[in-house]
Amino acid sequence: MKALVSIIMGSTSDMGVMRAAAETLDSLQIPFEIKALSAHRVPEQVAEFAKGAAARGIRVIIAAAGGAAHLPGVIAASTVLPVIGVPINSSNSVKGIDSLLSIVQMPSGIPVATMAIDGARNAAIFASQILAGSDASLMERVCAMKASLANKVLKANEDLALEKFDYKV
Repeated sequence: MKALVSIIMGSTSDMGVMRAAAETLDSLQIPFEIKALSAHRVPEQVAEFAKGAAARGIRVIIAAAGGAAHLPGVIAASTVLPVIGVPINSSNSVKGIDSLLSIVQMPSGIPVATMAIDGARNAAIFASQILAGSDASLMERVCAMKASLANKVLKANEDLALEKFDYKV
């Protein structure tokens, strides 16, 4: 089995957030890999990873970073694969806002799809939707997952209807 999605994070301290991406991909039966690469500490390895990802069979890259958050952009500059950025509210960030702005404000020609701060699950769902466009079986699994999300809301409304209050109409 070869990985189709690569989850890259600036350091293993981001794993607490990025676990949600791994769990989501796992539940959708999408092969993935996880690596820690730092745009600042090992820039040559980041460039080598990004340039070789497509040849290794990777189809989508999810890149997470906190603080200055250059990792998603550096990866996007070295590959034509879709890159999904996840800004991390890390110990060296300003509540993740600096990370969000670093990822979302990419120059023309170097796009990075940017999720919400700590939005790892949405990054995995978005990656699965990209892949599902050319995989009917995966499309069915993604549709089933989204239907389950809708069912949770419907169930919540059923539960709310049972709540008793004197002035609830």
